[in-house]
Amino acid sequence: MKPKAVVIYSGGMDSYTVLHFVLQKGYEVYPLSFNYGQRHDKELVVASYVCKTLNLAQQVVDITNINHLLKGSSLTDCDLDIPTGEYRLDNMKSTVVPNRNMIFLSLAVGYAVSIGASQVFYGAHAGDHSIYPDCRPEFVTAMNDVCAIANYEPVAVVSPFSHLSKSEILRVGLSMQLDYVHSWTCYNGREKACGGCGSCLERLAAFASQNMIDPLDYEVPSIGAS
Repeated sequence: MKPKAVVIYSGGMDSYTVLHFVLQKGYEVYPLSFNYGQRHDKELVVASYVCKTLNLAQQVVDITNINHLLKGSSLTDCDLDIPTGEYRLDNMKSTVVPNRNMIFLSLAVGYAVSIGASQVFYGAHAGDHSIYPDCRPEFVTAMNDVCAIANYEPVAVVSPFSHLSKSEILRVGLSMQLDYVHSWTCYNGREKACGGCGSCLERLAAFASQNMIDPLDYEVPSIGAS
């Protein structure tokens, strides 16, 4: 009988890779996605498509009704501009959603306990450490300490790529023959990826480092595959 695992699956590159990584490890995977009012909700469409093709029982949790408690992020507030330019702290700090991963993980751990899963996976990576406090290794360590005692059944929080860069995660995914056209990274909620936000630029740099062209369509055709 396969062990069960919950995977927090946003639809982005990192969680897309984590999802397949956990599947290849032989787990029975339960994807958990969140609608938190993100402008780039296209990632949820992509995530649902992938789960359907893999015949996975995805749960999508709508937590938009708590948005009034989590103000100040350009990811959820349309009055704030999504920053363009490099993926670094001074540029991307406005995209921090207060306590987002702690909220996600708390719900994911509760879900894991209810279905008898002993692990929750999520896709933090090394490039996030300077920008997002809830992606840092010390956060994962602290969450594991809490989740070991928060229920009668301990649940481990696992971030398998927390010490890898976006480029290194892409290399792992390519070794699994993943098609990244089935992932979404852009922070702008438009039909095509903008190619100018920090998230897009980091993704494009990852593909360039592998001497590849990103398969997504971009608003600037020369930087995408079409």
